[in-house]
Amino acid sequence: QVQLVESGGGLVQAGGSLRLSCAASIRTSSNYAMGWFRQAPGKEREFVAAISRSGVYTDYADSVKDRFIISRNNAENTMYLQMNKLKPEDTALYYCAAVYGGIAPNKANEYNYWGQGTQVTVSS
Repeated sequence: QVQLVESGGGLVQAGGSLRLSCAASIRTSSNYAMGWFRQAPGKEREFVAAISRSGVYTDYADSVKDRFIISRNNAENTMYLQMNKLKPEDTALYYCAAVYGGIAPNKANEYNYWGQGTQVTVSS
């Protein structure tokens, strides 16, 4: 059973930064592609960023490109999302996700393991 636990969310002013972490209870995390999604109230869950098993390949939503950086440390079974230049529209519950194999899917239905989410609130 794979368990994912997000942390690092909080309240930040527009223009600020936050770093989210996703700790995975996976024996060999390098076998899993991973990603970040977010869901704002009243909206559907949307793709934010994804990273391949080795970390070489990454993909970003256009709305966060050049502001967010996804990374992973397979030795520590942890994935990160560095969020810079935050905007009020980035406010959402952020989820990490994992899937065995794959490259770096950008669709929620391609992932089969999910965390509980961490809240990010950006004030204007």
